Amino acid sequence: QVQLVESGGGLVQPGGSLRLSCATSGVTFSRYTMSWYRQPPGKERELVAYITYGAGSTNYADSVKGRFTISRDNAMSLVYLQMNSLKPEDTAVYYCKAVHRWGGAHWGQGNQVTVSS
Repeated sequence: QVQLVESGGGLVQPGGSLRLSCATSGVTFSRYTMSWYRQPPGKERELVAYITYGAGSTNYADSVKGRFTISRDNAMSLVYLQMNSLKPEDTAVYYCKAVHRWGGAHWGQGNQVTVSS
């Protein structure tokens, strides 16, 4: 059974930092490209960042470049999203997604991040 479980969200003041984690099970983690998406209130889900299997290449949405960092630990089957200099517009439910190199995707249940003073 495939499971992706996000953690690390919460309430933070503007300018603060949070680190999201996504723990996976039931998959061969090293064969998956891992992504973080987010869905702000009343808006569509959008891609935040991804990190590929193998080389671990990364890519980011323009809105988070220079502030967010995605990383992965293949030994522990974990993917992280370090979020710095948070802004109110970063408020959203953040989702972890795993995509196998041959297709097929799995989603986590989502984790709320609220940036507010």
